[in-house]
Amino acid sequence: MRGFRSLKLSLRFVIPLVVALGLLALAVVPLVDKLTLRWSVRDMDIRSRLITSTLQDPLQELMTLENRQKINNLLLRATKDERLLALGFCNKELKLIYRTPLFPAEISCSSANENNRKSLHLITLPQGPVHLSVNAIEQNGTQIGSLVLVHDMSYMVRRSADTRNYVILLFIVLGVVISLITVFVAHLSWQGWMEGVRAMLRGEGIIKPFAQPAIESELQPLVGDLKTLLRSLDAERRLADDSTITWSPDTLRKLLHKQLTGEKIIVVSNREPYIHSIKDGEIQVHRPASGLVTAVEPVMRACSGTWIAHGSGNADRETVDAHDRVMVPPDMPEYNLRRIWMSEEEEKGYYYGFANEGLWPLCHIAHVRPVFRTSDWEQYVRINQRFADAVVKEADSDNPVVLVQDYHFALLPGMIRKALPKSTIITFWHIPWPNPESFGICPWREELLKGMLGSTILGFHTPYHCKNFLETVDRYLETRIEHESSTISCRGQLTMVESYPISIQWPPPWQGELPPVEQTKAEILAELGLPSDYLLGVGVDRMDYTKGILERFNAVERMLELHPELVGRFSFIQIAAPSRSVLEEYRAFEARLYALEKRINERFSRDGRKAIILKAEHHEPDQVNRYYRAAQVCMVTSLHDGMNLVAKEYIAARDDERGVLVLSQFTGAANELYEALIVNPYHVEQTAEALYQGLTMPEYEQQERMRSMRAQVRDFNVYRWAGRMLLDAARVRQREKLAARIGRES
Repeated sequence: MRGFRSLKLSLRFVIPLVVALGLLALAVVPLVDKLTLRWSVRDMDIRSRLITSTLQDPLQELMTLENRQKINNLLLRATKDERLLALGFCNKELKLIYRTPLFPAEISCSSANENNRKSLHLITLPQGPVHLSVNAIEQNGTQIGSLVLVHDMSYMVRRSADTRNYVILLFIVLGVVISLITVFVAHLSWQGWMEGVRAMLRGEGIIKPFAQPAIESELQPLVGDLKTLLRSLDAERRLADDSTITWSPDTLRKLLHKQLTGEKIIVVSNREPYIHSIKDGEIQVHRPASGLVTAVEPVMRACSGTWIAHGSGNADRETVDAHDRVMVPPDMPEYNLRRIWMSEEEEKGYYYGFANEGLWPLCHIAHVRPVFRTSDWEQYVRINQRFADAVVKEADSDNPVVLVQDYHFALLPGMIRKALPKSTIITFWHIPWPNPESFGICPWREELLKGMLGSTILGFHTPYHCKNFLETVDRYLETRIEHESSTISCRGQLTMVESYPISIQWPPPWQGELPPVEQTKAEILAELGLPSDYLLGVGVDRMDYTKGILERFNAVERMLELHPELVGRFSFIQIAAPSRSVLEEYRAFEARLYALEKRINERFSRDGRKAIILKAEHHEPDQVNRYYRAAQVCMVTSLHDGMNLVAKEYIAARDDERGVLVLSQFTGAANELYEALIVNPYHVEQTAEALYQGLTMPEYEQQERMRSMRAQVRDFNVYRWAGRMLLDAARVRQREKLAARIGRES
């Protein structure tokens, strides 16, 4: 089969080559004939002048003696030359007075002179072509006549025919030799070429230990340029898609049906989208405070499938079926929630230990030292394997589409790949990725990286995080990294590393159902016991040291110091859902936060109006949305963050196109929301001044900034985030199928 295919490929070159050589031969043969003719005529001209020079003196003497017999004998002896057909002598009156027996009757002295003025001294007679040359015979400087020389040119016809045959034979031999060489080279190099093509289809480089040097040298210079061009074309195509596609739940459903043949998605995360808990003797359900849930849950509602997560609610076991599944959302079930159980010891080691005392501070530059314990690592491996087993059970085919979420499951992609080699695994890392030196602190860095490289696609929020990851892999693993295509080849598995800025649902689920912003603000102020002209700021975070809440409070304090006229007219509301309070660092942070709040309120509270209102409890999304709509300023001051969706949630809530966003430069959102007031949260005065600028900003400027940011969030919503990853996954699957097909057919 391989030989037949190489022969077919060779014929594609041989046939055009033969045609080209044939056309070339047709052009060359007439040219050779003309050259042969000119060379022969030139040779006859030279011979004619030589014969005339030889006969000059004898003819002069015989003409003086007027010995006719001797003149005829002289001319007859000269015609003994095999090519000289005849000789004649014309007097000054152009009368032929002497001639040899074979002198053609068709030739006269006048016709001979007329022909002699032509460039080619040729005429055609019945017996064939002849060369006719007329040369003057002089005596004492006076011309006494002309010698007419007639040469037989039939030999020239034979020479031309021979030359033509030789040229045609030469081209035939040349065509056969080149064709044989082409077939031979194609047969030898076909396998190497196909290896190179398959490697490029997979996005790999072409240099392999067993690759042929000739093929490497032929393809290698092209690969870098080709990949750069393809990546540029892909970026242009993405921009074109983004300008024409309206990303919505329906768009995602159509994409899955068309590009992924209707595959249902399996999502894996530690945090579950809905928690069942017992409160006041009744089972209640609520959504956790999580940016991951905020982003992924609308995607699951659009695409259906199964979400696998840790069942952490105290009533979670009571609400699942025999297979640990429950349909959610409760009010309108659209997908399955599969819960995974773990003991208190397992949760302590896997979640609180390795994930949040180790990886979380390792990836966030927040000046908290990571802690790594072998016992925590063992639990992390065990729980990752438990989730991998659940994915295998939930998959309804051998090539499912799996979305692995965040740092809790760095080992999971490799485990799924081992069990389901054909699966399409999209891993999204929701937190920053550190530089190689920082990541090198982790004792199990190689194992984590190898696990992540089980992914088909590995996504980060920003290109900067992608760059850090590529450099980390380059530092600690033996892999092949193609920077032009942003791919990593490790142990035969190719992983594409790409940035996918995460976003939120658009349009918001409550759009068109809420009361006007002014009404919402009046209700919030009334609930807080504040006057109607009061100014509010808001911050919404988990109670975490990476969110910059302490720095935010310090900025509020400094703003009130610099602008005392706002004391008693402004309060900052901080919604801080408790998080990981079993960890010492989080308990210490919480204590510092309460102490700072108390100190600031003691300084700046007036008439019972607190400068900072700390709400350290869980709030449902609809409650948080009311505070967004009531606050003049929203502060997002993370010290290091992946994206931070609070910024985008605030923008989505402001359908009145008012309000100001103060945004940390260390968030992924700062790379998109340029109209926000970008600050360095470590710079207290700068952040304080941005807060004051937001509180006093004219409405027209608020509108211009907010309108632009709302357009950004609308166009780059969470459906686009998921759609871009799924489209890339579909493209990778098609490329793998094509590579496999080429492998079979070759």
